Amino acid sequence: MSPEKLTLLLDSSASPLLVAAARNEQIFTSKRSGIKQEKLLFPMLARVLQKAGGEMADVGRIFIVRGPGRFTGIRIALTFASMMQYLNRCDVRGATLFEVLRFQTEHSRAFGWWKKQNPEGVIGVVLHAFREEYFLQIFSPDNPAPLWLSRGELLARLAAFGQPLYLTGTDKNGGPLASLVGADFTVAPQADCVVRPSALLQMANEEKYRTDALEPLYLKPARFELVTPK
Repeated sequence: MSPEKLTLLLDSSASPLLVAAARNEQIFTSKRSGIKQEKLLFPMLARVLQKAGGEMADVGRIFIVRGPGRFTGIRIALTFASMMQYLNRCDVRGATLFEVLRFQTEHSRAFGWWKKQNPEGVIGVVLHAFREEYFLQIFSPDNPAPLWLSRGELLARLAAFGQPLYLTGTDKNGGPLASLVGADFTVAPQADCVVRPSALLQMANEEKYRTDALEPLYLKPARFELVTPK
């Protein structure tokens, strides 16, 4: 990608909506809370592009968070990225929210220190989904798939896990995980539990995030899945 081109960074999976424009290593960010993200997106884009000294035609790459989260929110990012790929021939890259928080955690000093003390330990990402339900992904070879669990199921699964766990993510309303999981687990500092534009930009520069960039991650509670009759 030409150094003159801009990179757009977009997380519409939940509130607040995050929009950022980056030229080289300089990032211009806008965040807005609200449910009607489709109405917020373009004014926010115009604002960050103006700050970056560019316009839509100058965008050469887009990085999106492709779930999990609100169905409509995820579709906003995917639709916009698809449109820009078609009209601007943008290079589109993306990752799940689980992958973003794992990336931030792996590059943090706090996790580096913990890992030295717990060489067999792994990262687990916990995110509040809805009411008393949570998303979970443990980045271990034996736990590859993300899950949607009730609060009780989540706590039971964490307690039964056989390796040291370093948890990152958020509770209800973006609150810290410590009050949810108690003192039995190490929880990342709150600054590492919130999506940072700088981390998205770093990920946007990695080729591997081209794969499945426009594939949404929609999770459903297992009890709501349809069972196919035998």
